[in-house]
Amino acid sequence: MGVLYVVSVEEAAGKTAICAGLARNLISDGKKVGYLKPQVTGKDGSDGDVVFMKQVTGLTDVVNAPDVVQGRDIVLVENRLGQDTDDVVTKEACGAAREMKAKVIAVEAYSGNGAKYADIYKEFGDLLLGVVINKVPESQLERTKEDAEKLYGAAGIKLLGVLPESRAVFAVTVSELAESVKGEILNSSDKANRLVENYMLGALVVDSGLGYFSRKSNKAAIIRQDRPDMQLAALETSTRCVVLTGSREKPMYNVTQKAESRGIPMISTDAAAIDIIASIEEALGTSRVCQEEKLSKLADIVKRGIDLTAVV
Repeated sequence: MGVLYVVSVEEAAGKTAICAGLARNLISDGKKVGYLKPQVTGKDGSDGDVVFMKQVTGLTDVVNAPDVVQGRDIVLVENRLGQDTDDVVTKEACGAAREMKAKVIAVEAYSGNGAKYADIYKEFGDLLLGVVINKVPESQLERTKEDAEKLYGAAGIKLLGVLPESRAVFAVTVSELAESVKGEILNSSDKANRLVENYMLGALVVDSGLGYFSRKSNKAAIIRQDRPDMQLAALETSTRCVVLTGSREKPMYNVTQKAESRGIPMISTDAAAIDIIASIEEALGTSRVCQEEKLSKLADIVKRGIDLTAVV
């Protein structure tokens, strides 16, 4: 049995997402994969990340039960580090890695601040495989890779990969969006599991709105209920759903017909646009990579962005 120990100093650096991407690739290669998270959030062992990873790996075991590691080719262990080398959290994590004879992968989110945690990572010694920089804007991928290779290379640490920021991976579904804005899906509920990657507010433009709404694909168009012209324009473009704001009144007949013919759900809510934006931001902050479409994208990102031969 091998152990991959995935750690980060920062919260929300993407440890669980990377564990999920690694697990998917390992399972595709015929490996039996286990998962442990020592620092669970609930006293009863309940934790959203654990529930998610059970789904990914097919585990039914309680977290940290011995059966999780028995019969597994590789076990992914997720843990966090302290803010410096003397932090007790860092020392405990290093001790656990040595006890398990694990291979350690450090994950950090893109910041552009260089190798700021190099000294902490070096506490793992020969167990450290290297660092993964996560959530990098597409426009910064090449520069980030070059800079990180130089900075971490100077510290004697290998750069394992640079992963791009992905809207699709952290998107919400149409149904999740409807729930977040306390709205009702009026039609095409069979499309409610589609991912919403972009958001556009209905604009007061001189033209029909086609040019405006064509700027982004796979979007939710947030439009006032009393603007059927803008609703029709959005429905002519790549739209996952239309959110009708400010009233629970049904949309006009021709709008409903267009939405149904295009298979685009309409969400009705009496919330104001400003409140909807706040609700969407909150939903995005709590979104999890639990849909099959997200997992497939995530597995592909990890496969393309991380040197898997150096990891396994």
